[in-house]
Amino acid sequence: MSIDVVRIGNGAGFWGDNLDAPYLLARDGRLDWLTLEYLAELTLAILAHQRVKDPNAGFVTDFPDLLARLAPVLVDQPALGVVTNAGGLNPLACAAACAAILDRHGLGATTLGVVTGDDVLGRLRDWRRDGVALDHIETGAAIDPLLDRFVCANVYLGAQPIAGLIAAGARVVVTGRVADASLTVGPAVARFGRRWDDWDFLASATVAGHVVECGAQATGGLWHAWDAVENLDDVGYPIAEVAADGSSVITKPDGSGGLVSVGTISEQLVYEIDDPTCYRTPDVNVDLTSVALADVGPNRVAITPARGATPGPNLKMAAVYRDGWTASGMLAIAGRGAETKARAAGAILLKRVARAGFALEHALVEVLGAGDLVPGCLQPAAPPLEVVLRVTARDNRRAAVERFCREFAPLVTAGPPGVAGYASGRPEPRPAFGYWPALVPRALVAAAVDLRPASEWTTASR
Repeated sequence: MSIDVVRIGNGAGFWGDNLDAPYLLARDGRLDWLTLEYLAELTLAILAHQRVKDPNAGFVTDFPDLLARLAPVLVDQPALGVVTNAGGLNPLACAAACAAILDRHGLGATTLGVVTGDDVLGRLRDWRRDGVALDHIETGAAIDPLLDRFVCANVYLGAQPIAGLIAAGARVVVTGRVADASLTVGPAVARFGRRWDDWDFLASATVAGHVVECGAQATGGLWHAWDAVENLDDVGYPIAEVAADGSSVITKPDGSGGLVSVGTISEQLVYEIDDPTCYRTPDVNVDLTSVALADVGPNRVAITPARGATPGPNLKMAAVYRDGWTASGMLAIAGRGAETKARAAGAILLKRVARAGFALEHALVEVLGAGDLVPGCLQPAAPPLEVVLRVTARDNRRAAVERFCREFAPLVTAGPPGVAGYASGRPEPRPAFGYWPALVPRALVAAAVDLRPASEWTTASR
């Protein structure tokens, strides 16, 4: 007798991931749900910059384009649904754009749900007045000096609103900042009707979601034995077959490249975690040491159910603030003494900026190829004959960064010999952003949902 499972495939591990992967996974993966995990702290900064320039921006613009490509697949596979955090900082605008696409492709009756409530930018001052600390998680610094500089602040929501929308009939769910694994937990809970205090099931579904959340990292990408993986150019993206008891099998579409093995899954399982006995999420605290992995067929790895515990009283907040201006430029340096020449060129550049009246607040000189990429860990066996000089500056004064950018080209003829790689022109100043992680009492944050047929979403929803 076949085991009842929900097949959830993840076609994106970040904004900028393989453009073809979601389409191929949806077309060939025999999925119940396609998830797309686009957001990271850097992504939030990019979206915040876009939203500053245009209040209707702030979502992942790749997703509406992808949805247009997916439309024929959705027509051919009426049981296939999509869950994504592509809404970013503006889920309603993203939903309106997606609804118009669905309507154009004859899918106007498709139910489209939106999760909001993660955006807490407008609440920071009130929380501080009420005594909510919001101190930096890593440094313990107080948030107060930066309150005027934040451009976004979003709390990581969990899977409950996603599952609620699916249970209410949503076929496409667009969210803002939710925890990565929650994109998988939501469909799994909805499929099997589990309670939100069934900690072991929530933990097990979270493990499956954590394994697939980074896309091809579970199917051979970034694996230490990458050169033993076949056809990485056509790597298949991961699928989690989650069963009612919480166990799962990780696989990929038949005929696709890459590899699913205990090795690839093990490396992803311990990726970006702190305490393996208490992997904290908004939905559940997971004991990752409680699971076992086993190869159960070609490109099929079984994961046993996990143990879970009640999550803590706080949710993580990811906030981004304006932090001046920055620029980074690179030049190639070749010949004998390449490292010495590169370091001298970097020092010359910064001295010329200072002589022009700008003592940069922050500057970094790196010589790539001479051990600076991982300082103190990787050193060349012999002096390199070619290196790349990378110099980066950050300053609250745009004029200072602009002058910094203008000092790269003179090194071609007024610096050490062997300079190359200058054909791309001088770098340009760009806004710099700082990242502020903090904890927020979960009682202060409530998700909100909106569910309508695509034909009823309009630009007025923005």
